[in-house]
Amino acid sequence: MTKKLRAADLLAQRLYEAGCRHAFGMPGGEVLTLIDALGKAGIEFVLCKHENAAGFMAEGVHHINGAPAILVATVGPGAVNGINVVANADQDRVPLIVLTGCVDETEALTYTHQVLDHRKVFEPITKATFTLTPEGADIVADKAVGIATEGRSGPVHIDVPITVADAVAAPKLRRRPAASAVAPVGEDLSVAQAWLSAAKRPIIIAGLDVVKDQSGAALTKFAEKFGCPVITSYKAKGVIAEDHPLALGGAGLSPLADTHLLPFVRKADLILLIGYDPIEMRPGWQEVWDPCETKVIDITAAPNHHYMHQANLNFIADTGAAMGALGKNVDRGQGWPKSEIQALKSDLAQAFPMDDAWGPAGVIAECRAVLPADTIASVDSGAHRILLSQMWQCSAPKTLIQSSGLCTMGCAVPLAMGAKYADPDRTVVSFSGDAGMLMVAGELSTAAEHGYNTIFVVFVDSSLALIELKQRQRQMKNTGVDFIQHDFAAVGQAFGGHGHTVHDRAELRDALEKAMSADTFTVIAAVIDRQGYDGRL
Repeated sequence: MTKKLRAADLLAQRLYEAGCRHAFGMPGGEVLTLIDALGKAGIEFVLCKHENAAGFMAEGVHHINGAPAILVATVGPGAVNGINVVANADQDRVPLIVLTGCVDETEALTYTHQVLDHRKVFEPITKATFTLTPEGADIVADKAVGIATEGRSGPVHIDVPITVADAVAAPKLRRRPAASAVAPVGEDLSVAQAWLSAAKRPIIIAGLDVVKDQSGAALTKFAEKFGCPVITSYKAKGVIAEDHPLALGGAGLSPLADTHLLPFVRKADLILLIGYDPIEMRPGWQEVWDPCETKVIDITAAPNHHYMHQANLNFIADTGAAMGALGKNVDRGQGWPKSEIQALKSDLAQAFPMDDAWGPAGVIAECRAVLPADTIASVDSGAHRILLSQMWQCSAPKTLIQSSGLCTMGCAVPLAMGAKYADPDRTVVSFSGDAGMLMVAGELSTAAEHGYNTIFVVFVDSSLALIELKQRQRQMKNTGVDFIQHDFAAVGQAFGGHGHTVHDRAELRDALEKAMSADTFTVIAAVIDRQGYDGRL
């Protein structure tokens, strides 16, 4: 006898087919069937303390296994609690499947408690939003996976009425084949190849599409063949190993780094934008080049509707396939003088030195020196993120994860927890400001329940340091940026972890070494001067 499947089962099975093995969230009566179906399909539901953190934990898993992330939220306040992380997924190109329970349509005609239109709430910040039906459950599930993962990734919302989740459903088993990688062809390709062959100073600016397309190896090979130095966005750090002679590191948020990188970009005679998504960039990167004076080739997953820059040639293509087509049977041009690239790398190294005795730069440098090269790091928004994103060297992609499009606070701790959940044998560290840690400190209880030795480093300066710095730069009164100093080591211990307060590099090194071999998570509170970022960003 064929087992009858519920609509929730069909949805869960399609997510399992997509590689999903974990879902994160907070249960409510409206999502109990969903959670049951996920478990039966082989997808573990992980209880968190807040839906926003749950979504970031799901994203952390995604960065490790590549499968869509899953956030589960109940009706009303549960769904709305996830707004921030869904907006982040939209701007940071994360394939997040948002599953919300809802009151049945007929019931909602006369019952109003906690009832709101989830689809209208999520519509502006998702690629698509659906309501599950018994007859269309399998189709909705397949559409959701495809829309979330194809092109530029992003969140998709599925509202699941209570009775629909339990309703017996007839599987349609409709699976649309994945699209093939597309490469440029035709006259524009020939023009691009001619420009590449003639280029004397070509430069690559690489972005998140390279990570999505898994074309980092192709990028390195292409850069080496044509002598192209490579700048990356922060979320693309590591697509070319940052100790490579052609790697110039990340850009987009640090004015100090821009003073070195932007003049170099303006000297280029050919700019190759490979998977470059300017949603990560700040105003300093608006219209940096003039396509009337400099040849610019844009290879992206989506058309240019942002107008942050323009190009002479635009290819909507897979980045790996495009580089293969562009470089085929093309001889290398003159290329940059090696001395100019080396001089720029030297200038950047001097701008962000690793030998500070202490302060935020000293904390970052010591962590990078002690922790393994393949450590996965996450970082919260704030002054420390700007500095760390320049100083933290990545040898592979997705080893520094952060919110770069939305730039939200409170993401580093749950991102690290999700990454550790997916790869428990790897060293995982998060970097938070003290304000960011206060936003999500309750999730340390979830960390204790996981039982993994994730490391949480907190920059303790009792201030919103970046905003305080901007106030001083504008000669404004200090207002609304300072708070009392908290004992974060004690907070970690109270939640069942280890805690250390450190004041110098020797104490930090000792704490890190203990944390790597600890039996559970560790909070390391690094006490720094609130004005330690002056002149460093």
